[in-house]
Amino acid sequence: MSQHDTALLLIDMVNKMDFDGGEHLLDNTLEIIPSIQKLKQQAKAQGIPVIYVNDNFGLWQENVSDLIEECRDGRGEPVIRQILPEDDDYFIIKPKHSGFFGTQLSILLDQLGVNNLILTGIAGDICVLFTANDAYMREYNIWIPADCVASEYEEDNENAIRIMERSLSANTTQADKMSISEAFST
Repeated sequence: MSQHDTALLLIDMVNKMDFDGGEHLLDNTLEIIPSIQKLKQQAKAQGIPVIYVNDNFGLWQENVSDLIEECRDGRGEPVIRQILPEDDDYFIIKPKHSGFFGTQLSILLDQLGVNNLILTGIAGDICVLFTANDAYMREYNIWIPADCVASEYEEDNENAIRIMERSLSANTTQADKMSISEAFST
């Protein structure tokens, strides 16, 4: 395991998007994929662990390949194709909105020696926000690059980003304007 003090979380990027409004979320998610891909490459080059934190969609066996196949049959397939987990990535299944609730995420982060979290993914106004709140309550330093988070509606995403910046002390500088080392240098 890496002893780096930072981890990159990709929240709910494996997603069917087969709900009312999913087409809007898909469009907005496709826009953030290049930024997330670049950030993931930068993290891997620096030995920073990449952790997918994903809804279980009712698949309680926590079989990652089954979950990915289930979601590939949905509207979100173009996203999944571009952001598939790699063999050395971690994958945590979550039952609710927060990546911390009812999961082993805290234990994994502790074993990795993580103090800094980079949160990316969807939906910014729900799962990213709830995960960010729980990360803040656990006293992690948080960077949530605004260009790596999407919601169903742009206005809701912008509001969530403002809340995370103001209330959770999150750095929301876009990934294309800051490196990982700069994000946690203060």
